Amino acid sequence: MEIKTYIRYINFALIAGFLIMASACKKNSSDVNAVNKPVVEAYLVAGQPLSLKVYQQKDLTDTATYGSAITGLTINISNGTQSVKLTEGTNGTYTYSDAAFITAGKTYTMQFNYNNVAISASTVMPGKPIGFKLTDSVFHEPNTLDQAYNDKVLQTVTWTNPDSLQHILLFKNTDSNPFEIIAVRSNRNPSFEINTERTSIYNITQTTFKYYGLYKVILLRVNDEYINVLTTNTRGSSQNLVNTPTNVVNGLGIFTAMQADTLNLRVTTQ
Repeated sequence: MEIKTYIRYINFALIAGFLIMASACKKNSSDVNAVNKPVVEAYLVAGQPLSLKVYQQKDLTDTATYGSAITGLTINISNGTQSVKLTEGTNGTYTYSDAAFITAGKTYTMQFNYNNVAISASTVMPGKPIGFKLTDSVFHEPNTLDQAYNDKVLQTVTWTNPDSLQHILLFKNTDSNPFEIIAVRSNRNPSFEINTERTSIYNITQTTFKYYGLYKVILLRVNDEYINVLTTNTRGSSQNLVNTPTNVVNGLGIFTAMQADTLNLRVTTQ
């Protein structure tokens, strides 16, 4: 399982929304307190070291990826039985290196003080996805695409989900220079993600992929706070961005946990 691969991808998918949200708060919000809220970004993964980033909100004219780092914080995280203090690194990043601290089924609570205000958040580490399967490790893209068969199921991705839990499906193209299948298709990056809407199957059709190549197919079991942010229209009017979901009390951003399983898929010609 390539932890860094999917964490890097989901960071890119979500962070744009948070940055736009934070910019809007600074320039457009009538809530004076909103401009002083720190932005928190943390994705806890079972069996991996813990990393948490804290930064200030950005001005609308600021082209940097993040706002200014917030340093000098004392951040504690508890798993219900053990409380640890994070170590401050560079660029507002705080870490805890013991990978055994993050395990399935436990509730993790984060707390620190900023400008004399208590900032906190909590999340539950879900279990690992179960029964993750591909019909085949190779997908043959039809040589001739017939729009009449756009919805025809050619292959499936399945997993076990009797409790209708939240899952995100990522297709991460790992080719250094992926080859486009056909130029007239709708604009889509080689890598993309699917909100599975609590189901246990995803159907692959002739229009699923825009690029040939090798893919990491990653199934993430996630929590509601992740889905809430993912499904919010963060790119709408800036007047509405203040209401972007966050599970950080007295702050902005996300503090969430997830587990993943990974399969390999090759998309090639028929």
